[in-house]
Amino acid sequence: MDKSSNKKVLEVKNLFVRFGDDLIIDNLSFDVAKGEHLTIIGPNGSGKTTLFRALIDTIPHQGEVIWALDTIIGYIPQKLDIERNVPLSLYDFLQSKNSGLKGIGDGEIKDCLKLVNLPEDILGKPLGALSGGQFQRALVTFALIGSPTVLLFDEPTAGIDQPSEEQIYDTLHRLQDERGVTIITISHDLSLVHRHAHKVLCLNRRKICYGLPEEVLDKQTLSRLYGTEHHKFFHHIHDK
Repeated sequence: MDKSSNKKVLEVKNLFVRFGDDLIIDNLSFDVAKGEHLTIIGPNGSGKTTLFRALIDTIPHQGEVIWALDTIIGYIPQKLDIERNVPLSLYDFLQSKNSGLKGIGDGEIKDCLKLVNLPEDILGKPLGALSGGQFQRALVTFALIGSPTVLLFDEPTAGIDQPSEEQIYDTLHRLQDERGVTIITISHDLSLVHRHAHKVLCLNRRKICYGLPEEVLDKQTLSRLYGTEHHKFFHHIHDK
């Protein structure tokens, strides 16, 4: 991240999301600077994925979500509505994004493959023939088409092995260094938060903490965030 830049890419002010009578996000405010990597953590049902959906304006919400001018968002949800055993090649899958973008051709697809260290000959493979790590990197490729300035990833390394996980995070770091891309991720792995995130947002329907991981993640905060499940996360942090 460019430490000299304090330009805000995203500003969220007094955000509320309700599903019927159920208050999912309660008066949430935070901001994200250009080139920053923010990770959102919290227990299941805490509103993390709902927050992403509010950020891209796909669900009703109250409050303000202010993106910087000329922001281009690349988004990969936690669950993609696609069956990997359908007779669809990786090329066809990537073309489904490409077809909706004016002026984007095969050259951009191949450039994005290079960014995630996937060979061009993988384009002809069926999605079901890809390994878990290859498929996750294919999703990153999908998000990169169109030169986004912000990437939103809902658990980008869920269900894959550690080497593949490292490759994906190395790719994200390279995008930050080379293109100044801002990254917002959702994760359940606090070790990843400490290793990769510039800031962390602890969410359990309302903001529990927000700031530098080494400053705001302590046992007391994690107890408030995860309740009786807090012991599962303590080994990831130093005693404070």
